[in-house]
Amino acid sequence: MENFYTGIELLFSTPMSVMLFFAALVGGALFGALPGISLLTLGAIILPFTVHMQATDAIMFYSVIYCSGVYGGAITAILFNIPGSPENAPTAFDGYQMTLNGQAGRAIGAAVICSSLGGIVSAIIMMMATPTIADWAISAFNSQEVFALIFFGLTVAVSVGAKTIWSGWLSVLLGLGIATIGTDPAGGIERFHFETYYLLAGIHFIPLILGLFAVAEVFEQSRKISRGENQKISANMKLPSLIEFWRLKFVVARSLLIGLFAGVLPGIGATLASFLSYNEAVRWSKHPENFGKGTLEGVVAPETANNAATGAAMIPLLALGLPGGALTAMMLGVFQIHGLEPGPLIFITNSDLVWVVFAAMFLANVCIFFVGYIETKTVVHLLRIPFQFLAPAILMLATIGAYSVRNLIMDVWIMFAAAILGFFLKRHGFSAAGVVLGLVLGNLGESSFVKSMQLMQYDWLGFFERPIAGTLIFAALATVFISFYKAIKQEFK
Repeated sequence: MENFYTGIELLFSTPMSVMLFFAALVGGALFGALPGISLLTLGAIILPFTVHMQATDAIMFYSVIYCSGVYGGAITAILFNIPGSPENAPTAFDGYQMTLNGQAGRAIGAAVICSSLGGIVSAIIMMMATPTIADWAISAFNSQEVFALIFFGLTVAVSVGAKTIWSGWLSVLLGLGIATIGTDPAGGIERFHFETYYLLAGIHFIPLILGLFAVAEVFEQSRKISRGENQKISANMKLPSLIEFWRLKFVVARSLLIGLFAGVLPGIGATLASFLSYNEAVRWSKHPENFGKGTLEGVVAPETANNAATGAAMIPLLALGLPGGALTAMMLGVFQIHGLEPGPLIFITNSDLVWVVFAAMFLANVCIFFVGYIETKTVVHLLRIPFQFLAPAILMLATIGAYSVRNLIMDVWIMFAAAILGFFLKRHGFSAAGVVLGLVLGNLGESSFVKSMQLMQYDWLGFFERPIAGTLIFAALATVFISFYKAIKQEFK
């Protein structure tokens, strides 16, 4: 505790440090909420200016925008079906449906509380056990375990938002097919790029999700308005009760563990934590059929996990110098700019800096709770604006977001193509969520599979020689068998 108090004192030792803390808190939440213009954009903009900052201020700034940025994307995901960043995509699956059901306040309130709780718990664990957990993660988890974990996640994803198990599988397989566009991760071989160099880098996640969710929803609401079927969305500000959260205690605990687990693994981070947590919430729920229709569990699970992953992602960075994602890679650059080298010795040579990071992340997550509470009471009033006035603003934001990812007009066309696809998928009982899960997990899974096969000298039985990987693959195969058995049994009833 003495070291923690020292970190807080250093954090608020100068007016500049205080100003940077609150600037990072607000800036991260704002950039996290804007589609395409994510916290990575803010991190890239600020990076050159860190040369003129104190090392503690620079590292603290990135730590805070990491926490607030992951939370910020939940607001637009819930209110307008526009995830601010990839890790908020699962929040939109049920969060936006809750908004359509007049429960926007409950959804945002749950996101605020779970974001804050997940971040606080991960910050405490980060303070207590950074070196020990980092050593375990590196020794126990390799690319084989990562592939097995992703494979298991894909088998669960088929039940998310689809009308039948068959349409769920087709949705996920479509996402996996889209993930193959571009270049092969093994040899860099061109594939499925349709003779255009714009697609050699593949289909980016942001334009696809903006199309499948935000623009497709504009099309759907426009159709309803033209037929006089549109419903007025209530700007209900009722927050979830403590009793509701107590009923979801196991969901919160499971999501915390998944978030901490995924965050510790280098290269995995908050995005996979969010998707896996949502999948497991569906898997263990007594009423999985409610997911995708506006259940509070569908907001609680991903928002707890993705914020729990933020603190956990700092563990391999500080203890081993291994970044867990794009933003922590930028933080590694900040360390190098100031002549510092993350690793075991940093806890001895620069312990003050380490504890400033710990204190900043802890306080940032506490602040998210209070800032988010005020935001919940005010931001839902946006729903009082008639949709026909909101639609142009949503289309404009989505278009800017899609273009700004890579500054390619092709990404804008991909967004509108995905919107048409999403519009028809929803109308015919397929799952836009399954497509997104297939794309995200497919990219990560293929890369891990290629690395695994190279390590095992292309002997696939090597997966079963590693206990964790073998167990996960067996669990995935059992899930596939059970899902098909249930579907076939239902067909012949």
